[in-house]
Amino acid sequence: MRLTFLLILAFCTFTSFGQNLNSRIADPATYLSDLKTELQKEWPKNRTINIVFHGHSVPAGYFKTPQVNTLGAYPQLLLTRLKTLYPYAQLNIIVTAIGGENSINGAKRFKRDVLTHKPDILFIDYALNDRAIGADKAYEAWNKMIKMAKVRGIKVILLTPSPDQNVDYSDDKNALKIHSDQILKLAAENHVGLADSYAAFEPFYSNKEKLSKMMAQVNHPNEKGHELITNELIKWFH
Repeated sequence: MRLTFLLILAFCTFTSFGQNLNSRIADPATYLSDLKTELQKEWPKNRTINIVFHGHSVPAGYFKTPQVNTLGAYPQLLLTRLKTLYPYAQLNIIVTAIGGENSINGAKRFKRDVLTHKPDILFIDYALNDRAIGADKAYEAWNKMIKMAKVRGIKVILLTPSPDQNVDYSDDKNALKIHSDQILKLAAENHVGLADSYAAFEPFYSNKEKLSKMMAQVNHPNEKGHELITNELIKWFH
């Protein structure tokens, strides 16, 4: 009887903790309110909105290496969707991502390569490659970039990892899940946005054949996969 009570208590505590984290992540309905107002303005009252994508090979547009499908990757797919929503908006899509890079190196060049563009909105996507440096070092690098952006008034949206077909998704402690959970925590701690790519692909994890149809190679989505990620990003602009 006591064991049952303790299990129920542990479950309720965990559930409450998860709900508390989610409540501290920025609200898609309001986080970009000021910028959505800017996006609706017509010339000559409008201004250029800079959207920067910082990360590794996926936002850089690598499909089957060495092919770089810039127009089929989620930064450009988002631009197409945004122009449907905001036909008068003047948008700069700026990709500072580098194939093969992790967040430590991304943080080292953050001031030079990202902040110089004066982003209005910044997307960060490094988790696939951060497995090589571990969660602790990744946390420090992500946190550094987030805080540098926030102090300048930049709206930050973090991306959880897109798939790697070599991952055992039946293991709830797989490396991508660990990094995904940490990114959720970073979003909550810093009160910034979250685009949950990991969750978007979840319906495909139990079927390797279905997952492979969303991928250009083992760890790079194809255009269908990038569309799934874009669906998560566009939620912040409605």
